[in-house]
Amino acid sequence: MEKKVITTNRKAYHEYTVFEKYVAGMVLTGTEIKSIRKGAVNLKDGFAKIEHGEVFLYCVNISPYEQGNRNNHEPERVRKLLLNKKEILKMLGKIKKENYTIVPLELFLTKGYAKLEIGLAKGKKLHDKREDIAKKSQQRDMQRAMRNR
Repeated sequence: MEKKVITTNRKAYHEYTVFEKYVAGMVLTGTEIKSIRKGAVNLKDGFAKIEHGEVFLYCVNISPYEQGNRNNHEPERVRKLLLNKKEILKMLGKIKKENYTIVPLELFLTKGYAKLEIGLAKGKKLHDKREDIAKKSQQRDMQRAMRNR
C-alpha cells in the first residue's frame, strides 16, 4: 500500500496524548482534492465531532485551488469523514465515558484517495508537556553521545 503523506499535525502530539488511531476517508468536492495534492492543507486547529452517528471534521483549512473558477470550494467548510459503524460506536463510547476528543493527525493519499488519520486523544496538562520536552532532550543528548563515541 503506497502512502504519500501530505501533512502531519505536529501540534496534536504536543497538545494531546493520543491513545487510539483510525484511518478515515473524506468526502470532498471538486477542487479540494487538487489543493490537497498541492499540499495546501492546515490541520493545526482541526477537530472532529460525532453527530447523528456520523463523524464530521471542523476547522481544517484546505486552501482554495488557484486555477479554480467561481465554483471553488470554501476553505474551512465542515467535511464528513467515512468510518465503519462499529468504529464510530466504539469511539462514541470512549468519548462519553473517558472524555476523549478526536484530533486529525495526518493527511495522506492512497491510490488517489485522500485519507485522514484521526486519533482519540486527551489534552495534556502543562507539567505533562514539560516532562515530554525533558524526555526528548534526554533522548537527543543520549543519541549525540552515542554518535560521538
